[in-house]
Amino acid sequence: MTSTNVQSFKTIFLSIILEAFPFVLLGVLVSGILQMFVSEQTIRRLIPKNPVLGILFACLVGVIFPLCECGMIPVIRRLMRKGMPVYVAVVFILVGPIINPVVFASTYMAFRSRPEIAYSRMALAFIVALVIGLIVYRFFKTNPLRNTPSLPALSASHMHTHVEPHAPEPSTVHLHEHKHDRGHQHDHQHDHDHQHDHLHDHAAPATVGNRIFGVLGHASDEFFDMGKYLMFGAIITAIIQTLVSRESLVSIGQGGITSHLFMMGLGFILSLCSTSDAFVASSFTSTFSTGSLLTFLVFGPMLDIKSVLMMLAAFRARFVLALSVLVVVVVLICSLIFEQIVFPIT
Repeated sequence: MTSTNVQSFKTIFLSIILEAFPFVLLGVLVSGILQMFVSEQTIRRLIPKNPVLGILFACLVGVIFPLCECGMIPVIRRLMRKGMPVYVAVVFILVGPIINPVVFASTYMAFRSRPEIAYSRMALAFIVALVIGLIVYRFFKTNPLRNTPSLPALSASHMHTHVEPHAPEPSTVHLHEHKHDRGHQHDHQHDHDHQHDHLHDHAAPATVGNRIFGVLGHASDEFFDMGKYLMFGAIITAIIQTLVSRESLVSIGQGGITSHLFMMGLGFILSLCSTSDAFVASSFTSTFSTGSLLTFLVFGPMLDIKSVLMMLAAFRARFVLALSVLVVVVVLICSLIFEQIVFPIT
């Protein structure tokens, strides 16, 4: 790389990082507040029973609970175990990270000279999620969650404390009683202290101070987790724009379906957070069509490397594969149609 290329790389890289940093910070703080102060029962009570209304609610729930996609799947898995329908859960996972105030603000700021892109991103994400939600409601009837034992640690502890006085057969109970015989007074005092600590730990999260520390801890964990993806995305973007000639990028970016496929692949590989991906997309404004930029802004938060890995940990592999194919097809078709209707010239 020449000195000019190095300077260009540093300029593009730093501009993306500095512009995205405030919105990433805001996003993780909001996520931390929701994690500590909003219960899963609150979200579950708000879900309508009617399927169509449930899908519409899931499409718009990000406005109320602006969670990043990094923390979305664990929350949804817990809600599904409590009875959330699969079609509502899928829509929530796909569109929640896009249709929310933080992402809209970051997109609006990234495309200050073209605010219509921010509105179009919200509209296209809503359409895609609605279509996918209806398809999942029609064709996916079984529970896709992996068959994992529920709360194994709590179950073992709970069974031990309740079974011990009445069931002398298990070997664990025998060993526990043997320890009491050898040092009854000491063990009794130890059990008393353990019970006190146990009760104290359960009561601690109820205080506002502990919840605030919990918010800061959760936000810092998410910030460093998302920060590495932002750094990776900014590096790849800067390399592409520095080493690939402008003429080559323009030929790809204005090439109809090829520009959409390229941006979908880029969004999948970069695995950016939805609060920062708009700043990466805005760096391609002069070389890629508006429709392909929207494809990147909608497809990336719905399906990328980290989200696929997280879904594989929560759902069956066959379901993740089917959902991934569905997202690719629906986003591509809807983006092409949306581009012809809203941005037919760009």
